[in-house]
Amino acid sequence: MKSLIKPMFPFAALSAALLLSACQPAADSAATNSTAPGAPGAASTWAYAGKQGIGSSYEQYHQGAYSNEAATGTVSKVWFSLAQGVLTETMAGLIHQAQLREMQFVVKGAGFVDEEKTATVSSIDYLYKDAAGRPLSLAYKVVNKAKNGQYEIEKHIFTDPSGQSLVVRSYFRPLADNLQLFVYLDPALGNTGSNDQAFVKNQLIHATEGKAALTLVSQPAFTKASTGFVGVSDGLTELKTSQSFDNIYQSTGDKAGNVAALAQLPAVNKGETGQFDLVIGFGDNTEQSQQAAEATFKRGLDQVLAEYNGLGDAIGWEDYLQSLPQLNTLANTAMDNGKLLFTSAMVLKAQEDKTHAGALIASLSNPWGDVKSAEQSQTGYKAVWPRDFYQVAMAMLALGDEQSPKVAFEYLTKVQVSDKTPAYVGAPGWFLQKTHVDGTLEWVGIQLDQTAMPIMLGWRLWQQGLLSETELKDWYQLMLKPAADFLAKGGNVKLDWNDIHLTPPSTQQERWEEQGGYSPSTIAAVISGLVVAADIAKVSGDATSAELYLTKADEYSAGLEAKTFTTQGTLNKAPSDGQYYLRINSNEDPNDQSKLADRNGISNVNESDVVDGGFLELVRYGVRSANHPAVLATLGELDDQKLPDALRVKYQFSFAGIEGTLPGWRRYGLDGYGEDTNTGMGYAKGPNDSNTADQRGRVWPIFSGERGHYELAVLQQQQQQQQPLSAETLQPLRHNYVQAMEQFANEGMMLPEQVFDNVGNNSVYQYSAGEGTNGATPLAWSHAEYIKLLRSLNDQQVWDRYPPVEQRYSKP
Repeated sequence: MKSLIKPMFPFAALSAALLLSACQPAADSAATNSTAPGAPGAASTWAYAGKQGIGSSYEQYHQGAYSNEAATGTVSKVWFSLAQGVLTETMAGLIHQAQLREMQFVVKGAGFVDEEKTATVSSIDYLYKDAAGRPLSLAYKVVNKAKNGQYEIEKHIFTDPSGQSLVVRSYFRPLADNLQLFVYLDPALGNTGSNDQAFVKNQLIHATEGKAALTLVSQPAFTKASTGFVGVSDGLTELKTSQSFDNIYQSTGDKAGNVAALAQLPAVNKGETGQFDLVIGFGDNTEQSQQAAEATFKRGLDQVLAEYNGLGDAIGWEDYLQSLPQLNTLANTAMDNGKLLFTSAMVLKAQEDKTHAGALIASLSNPWGDVKSAEQSQTGYKAVWPRDFYQVAMAMLALGDEQSPKVAFEYLTKVQVSDKTPAYVGAPGWFLQKTHVDGTLEWVGIQLDQTAMPIMLGWRLWQQGLLSETELKDWYQLMLKPAADFLAKGGNVKLDWNDIHLTPPSTQQERWEEQGGYSPSTIAAVISGLVVAADIAKVSGDATSAELYLTKADEYSAGLEAKTFTTQGTLNKAPSDGQYYLRINSNEDPNDQSKLADRNGISNVNESDVVDGGFLELVRYGVRSANHPAVLATLGELDDQKLPDALRVKYQFSFAGIEGTLPGWRRYGLDGYGEDTNTGMGYAKGPNDSNTADQRGRVWPIFSGERGHYELAVLQQQQQQQQPLSAETLQPLRHNYVQAMEQFANEGMMLPEQVFDNVGNNSVYQYSAGEGTNGATPLAWSHAEYIKLLRSLNDQQVWDRYPPVEQRYSKP
């Protein structure tokens, strides 16, 4: 039965005068001009990437696709994100097509003009929760309290599940006299920030670029509204410099640029609460976008929210959660009673495109977006990487979702290289590094783990009964055999800049997309992919290929340590002993201390200076046992906290109310993918937007999950799986690894890509230790790893373990 917990509205009763004003425009006493000056305006950027929340409606499939014929009706293709207490990148159409950069309130009082995102202290919660406080939909309540104590703003944010619009129901409570409230709207139509035009008509704000448009409608109506160019005539610039809003511009004219709009709302008396309902409609043109916004108002915002949540007969987010048979069971394994788990389940589902069903993106964000140019269209992390994709699909499977992982698997043909790939010459079968959700090529490096993981996913779907044997045979011929053939044989590749002959298991790029050579984590996936491919080949009657795949897997396994394990490493001061798996070896000699390629501003790197946790994937998949000598030998270097900071990987964090410290790990030593430790600036903001030598990658929550999986494998091996592990035995894993991931989540329960680890200049962003940085948040992989860790601990079996691999290589 559905929960009946209702959203709470803490503010006082609404002003009757404001409710009566509805949509009637007030008289405009300011001077109105036809066209705003200052084109094209200031250079555009994206928004802060540390999202406090993301949202979109839940839609059901119809015959494996999103369709208006599904039980959920009209497919709403609107996504939003929240950061710094305000609405940030909002997408419509395709999941990577940003149409709005930012919308926030501005408050003018005696001697000040406050921008909501910088002048308030923000808190965030979910509008619809169960009795245990677990969110039941991705509808948010944001409360922003002025640092000067003069006002409070509350916003309820969600999309219309039956239309192409976004709702921001807002409450303004002045705590001082003579405060004026404004809305500032910064479009970024067509996924760029500086090619827009805008105009005001009948107190509605419109913006357009080509075949993309948005309309902002307010109830009650704006008392006056103006459009202009950012930094020159956008209204906010005048308000901040002269405390006036006198120059009203109806249009930005024929010149496109970085446009914005400022609109004033009716006055609210001190101590009263004013309700302002803002709806942004999206469409191919102004008429469509206005109709979308007006249709949402016509349905009634209370009804729209109820449908979004899934109350009554409506199908919404609560219905999706109730469709996941493992959800409540896994909540018992969590340390927070399932709050992050419920959030994670919805976050992963929300990061799927609704035109191309199954297209699972990495994150609904642009890392360090506030310093990234928006002059040209870019996807950021709103794109498909088969590796991140695999993690999400496997997490959905862990929740008991029987539809999404299969639809996702079937989608993968869009991103596999074949004779249909534009301008491609060479061996087919590998999966593209990064693509748009429609399969458009973006990055074309070869990462062999991304070719292995679709095979692994297909095998798992078959084992779970979600692919029949007949379906499996069809997919073997269509997608899995070409992929396995590439892992076994490699070949010539020529696509865009990429012109190479690749011989597996050497990969052009490892899982961090930066280096070529022999990578333990990549080889773990390649071996596993080949072994399960052999299983599928046998079922498909292809004994010849099955033999080839196993022969190659055996060859790669037999040569693994000879190519990746150094016995003469530079990390040789106790507790390190100079014997460990390298992060990656650029050639076949792990002891020659060769140089790695310069990446992320870090140059002249000796490969044996760099250790990472990638070797733990060997244990996760079953390629090596948890007590394999090379695995045990490398743990010392991975956990060595006496290493110089540049080389160090493991860090400890303290959190209020948590006994002791919780561990976290960086990707690898000498990682440059992060803020500049000297200036504190965001990634890649040196001269001419270039990398700097002081950039430093930080701790990633993913690795707390990866270590938790390894420690579970250790316990399983110690007991030889002869009897279930006790709750007491598992408790340290829950405390150290599950709890660490939960603490790394922000107030909106979004798990970040990276968290601040107290190293370097912190003056720009002023992070707290363990707080997510301005990298990608939420990162789908982080949420997926958390879900899989809970499932693994609940089952007392590593979720990503492949029995045929384990039986062949690591069974005692």
